[in-house]
Amino acid sequence: MSAATPTFELFYWPTIQGRGEFVRLVFEEAGLPYVDVARRPAGEGGGPGAIVRLLEDDTAGTPPFAPPVLRVGRLRLAQTALICRYVAAHGGLLPPAEDDWLRADQLMLTVMDRVAEVHNVHHPLASSLYYEDQQTEALRLAPIFIAERLPKALGYFEHVLSANAAGEEQVLVSDALSYVDLALFQLVDGLAYAFPNALAALAPQFPRVMALHAAVAERPRIAAYLASPRRLPFNEHGIFRHYPELDPPR
Repeated sequence: MSAATPTFELFYWPTIQGRGEFVRLVFEEAGLPYVDVARRPAGEGGGPGAIVRLLEDDTAGTPPFAPPVLRVGRLRLAQTALICRYVAAHGGLLPPAEDDWLRADQLMLTVMDRVAEVHNVHHPLASSLYYEDQQTEALRLAPIFIAERLPKALGYFEHVLSANAAGEEQVLVSDALSYVDLALFQLVDGLAYAFPNALAALAPQFPRVMALHAAVAERPRIAAYLASPRRLPFNEHGIFRHYPELDPPR
């Protein structure tokens, strides 16, 4: 790391992908070194305690509400979309034109809305309750999500990709991959884990979305990351969870 390169410290829960994964993907594609603080041993200042200490520290300006949090010197940024945009600006993953920055921001916020919607399928009542405490409600919501909300979301991104014919590479904004393409990749990857049957049935209707997902997975830095131990596996503690009863065979 050169003297001009800031030290990026990411604070996120060490056992799940969650919202922190959207940030990690931007770092990885940009080739920017970063410290995944909570994945370090507690004796080295890591572990979940590092996140708690950061959230309780009100000596450096506006305190963050919840992780992920990015710390760069005395600067602390929360909110996944904002962090991703900031890292993208340092890593060459923003579109070149200012109008396209705003389009990317709009799309990123739309992705994050969909992420919250996916989470609500298995936690429709409260995040503080276990899935088993709200399974009845989840079983009622899941078919509605699969029949109505999932195709609407995928259809929206399919339309955006179709409308953006700026270059040879099929991307959401401008003519080259940006941070929002990585975000859509992660959304689709999470859906493939949480709702494999539903996504497999819908995929032929959205070839551009699926092609973007495949293309991002094949990018050299992303492919290396996905094959490395840095990429945590999906599990039933994060945002994207696979409960077979919520995703019956089509």
